[in-house]
Amino acid sequence: MPEAGLFETCAIMGVQVAVTDMDRTLQLLQDHLEDWRGQYFCVANVHTTVTAHRDAGYLAVQNGAAMVLPDGGPLSAYSRRHGFPDARRVTGPDLMRRVLAESGRTGWTHYFYGGSPETLRLLADRLAERYPGARVVGMKSPPYRPLTPEEDAADLAEINAARPDFLWVGLGAPKQERWMAAHRGKVPALMLGVGAAFDYEAGNIRRAPDWMQRHNLEWLYRLLQDPVRLFGRYFSTNLRFLLWSAFGR
Repeated sequence: MPEAGLFETCAIMGVQVAVTDMDRTLQLLQDHLEDWRGQYFCVANVHTTVTAHRDAGYLAVQNGAAMVLPDGGPLSAYSRRHGFPDARRVTGPDLMRRVLAESGRTGWTHYFYGGSPETLRLLADRLAERYPGARVVGMKSPPYRPLTPEEDAADLAEINAARPDFLWVGLGAPKQERWMAAHRGKVPALMLGVGAAFDYEAGNIRRAPDWMQRHNLEWLYRLLQDPVRLFGRYFSTNLRFLLWSAFGR
């Protein structure tokens, strides 16, 4: 749960979304990383918020996070309309980049959990090129199927031996949030579920142009890139969010 007094939250479909911006979030990480070791951040968008609204277990996972960041522009826009004028979008890919860029100064170390072996290979090359001061202490591509208890224990042992400051989890929602909640208190790092950030940074997926991001249209850009997989999800969850926003609870 968010620590009282560190930041305000806005309840959106039951999810306690942080009222923050990028600079404020980075300052909180710098000031409270030691307190947050073993805990996790969720990076929320319309899809995860509607999913949480429909699934009490997943809602508990979201609200069990140390911080729920407003990755989706509609979430920060909703907060601004409801009494929080300083609310701004903080996306998973952008936060990962900013933290990596700061790591040469702070000495923060990083472990990446998720993605395919090829994505991690590309990611390692890009990180070495773009963030030479960021120290990567491990990467792991788990199988897409559920892990056996033995496999899970082995992965945890590798992570714990590496002792990262940040454990970036790229398993996709809602899997990554459930994974982080299940491993709360079992790792020495702050866990951050960042969805497609590995693919963005590796160059597998292109980010939407800045103007689309500013107008909350990044979902449309992703839909155009992968319509078969994303159409059903976006149609269902975006419509549900619009109806909820318009007509209330």
